[in-house]
Amino acid sequence: MALLNVNIDHVATIRQARHTDEPDPVWAAAECELAGANGITVHLRQDRRHINDRDVRILKETVACKFNLEMSLADPIVRIAEQVRPDQVTLVPENRAELTTEGGLDCVGQQKRLLQIVRRMHNKGILVSTFIVPDEQQIIASAEAGCDAVELHTGMYSNAQTDAEIEKRLNELRDARDIASAAGLIVHAGHGLTYRNIRPAARIEGLCEFNIGHSIVSRAVLTGMRSAVEEMRRLIEKPY
Repeated sequence: MALLNVNIDHVATIRQARHTDEPDPVWAAAECELAGANGITVHLRQDRRHINDRDVRILKETVACKFNLEMSLADPIVRIAEQVRPDQVTLVPENRAELTTEGGLDCVGQQKRLLQIVRRMHNKGILVSTFIVPDEQQIIASAEAGCDAVELHTGMYSNAQTDAEIEKRLNELRDARDIASAAGLIVHAGHGLTYRNIRPAARIEGLCEFNIGHSIVSRAVLTGMRSAVEEMRRLIEKPY
């Protein structure tokens, strides 16, 4: 059965809309854990548009389940990860003009840098995952760099419109899972997943963990965080 990590970035987005102190992502993380979330994910972006350094420090001290820090390859952010020591870092591409993460990390093109960061994280006892498109070369490059896991980008599946395209994208995820598993990697998945499309993805055996944020936070605005997380958990645990 796959686990649910809740990305709480957009709780901070609401806070930053008024540059005030609420809603606090730390409170949101506690509500997620009370609802049975297996992990908390945040992305510390270089522009600090939502999650900030204070959030990361306090979450590290207060989150009782898995704490996953999404981050770019930029050295100032890498140094923060070394200091904070989350349970896991997920390395992602970062474009300052983007609304959300676009595409997957180019592990093939940045292999040397990736290898350096993996070594630095492992020296601090931190697991490393890469956020990549479901492509064989990117998976192998992640494995060769010593990563512990990969997170498969589900955006193309989430955006698929026809039944044929949906099945094509699901097959791509299945094939990528097989390649990653054969390479000794743990397989996660995420991006664009919602209450409407999670079940087919959750039926794919071997996807160990889903990172879901925007859809859960959006529902939480209307129903409350605990209820929103519980419902997503039910869909993942009983996808048929």
